[in-house]
Formats: sequence, structure tokens, C-alpha cells
Amino acid sequence: MKIKVLLVDDHQIFREGLRALIEKGGMAVVTGEAGDGVEAVRLAGEHMPDLVIMDLTMPNMNGIDATREIVKQYPAIKVLVLSMECDRFFVVEAIKAGASGYLLKDTAFAELADAVTTVASGDIYLPQKIQTLLVKDFLQSIPADATPAYQNLTPREREILQLVSDGKCIKEIAHQLGISNKTVENQRQSIMQKLQLFSVAELTKFSVRHGLSSLNS
Repeated sequence: MKIKVLLVDDHQIFREGLRALIEKGGMAVVTGEAGDGVEAVRLAGEHMPDLVIMDLTMPNMNGIDATREIVKQYPAIKVLVLSMECDRFFVVEAIKAGASGYLLKDTAFAELADAVTTVASGDIYLPQKIQTLLVKDFLQSIPADATPAYQNLTPREREILQLVSDGKCIKEIAHQLGISNKTVENQRQSIMQKLQLFSVAELTKFSVRHGLSSLNS
């Protein structure tokens, strides 16, 4: 069964050319066309396509808002953005609105065909260029001073944390490190306070997660 597609773009000549390519390719059939976001939402409800190929910059209602409405009202319909916009803002907002894919209009038709079949099947399609934009956006959202909690531990505290997570008791740790039981106990309490963890089990999970324990090897 061919994929049913709704084309949404405010340039009729672009829609006609895209329609011809899609139908010539044989993997889909175009069931309708819309020139703005308002019409896109209405036609999505009338035609119930498998996939909407959505432009972003349009009159009356932009493609991001139209995507949000379509996904909200008709969850079974997938949206693939096809836009000239290569800015992180548009990519992120489109994905947040519910789009399952994002392509640029300078994309070769072969890639568009792959994206159509991928998104229609329920998967996500993002080309390498768009993936790079999203990764950069993610990295920029991380505070410059964000450091793993274990980096706040002293070298001796990390050593004791590893031994605790390896199942060593206080007496064994004290003997191995040549320090008193009381010192080990104080260091363990300091570790727990810094990491906001309050049991040996939680310390062990933390150590394994951060590669500080031999239990994960």
C-alpha cells in the first residue's frame, strides 16, 4: 500500500514539482495540498494522510504551529519538515512541536524518498547536517561550570569510594590504606554528603555508573 502524503507549502509551483517527483517515484501518493498552516490542519483532518510534508515559513499559520496542531489532534499522522531554514531554532522548535523528521529543500530527492518511508513507518529521520545542529544546541545548553559530582571528591575519597563499592568493609579499607577505621568512616561520610547519597548501595550504583568501580569491568 502506498504512503498517503499531504503537501504543505505556500509556493504552488514547488508543490506541483514535488508532487510530480513523489508520484513518479512510486512510493507514495499525494492526497492533498495546502498553502498555509490553517489549511494544512483542516486537510489533515479531512484526508487523514500517513504523512505531512511541511514547510515552515507560511502565511496565516506557520509550519511549527501547524505541526503542533496536527500531531495533537491526529497523533497517527507523522510530520516531515521540508524547509529552507537551517537554523537551530527552527530545527529544535519543529522537533519539539512533534515533527518526526527535518530536511532542507536542497536535499536530493533520493534522500527525501528515504525520509518519507522512514518517517511514515514510525521512525525518526534526521540527516547528518541536522544531527550536528541538534548536538551543538545540546552542548550549548550545558552550563560551562557543569562538572560530574565525583570531580568534587579528593583523590583519597575517590580511592575509598572505589573500595567501598568493591565490597570492602571499613576495617579492610583501613588496613589496605594504612589509616584508622575512624578516618575511613569520616571519609565515607564526607563522600556521602558531597554526592548526596546515603547508603552503600547508592554509592555502589554511583561508582559503577561513573566507571569508578571494578564491578563494571
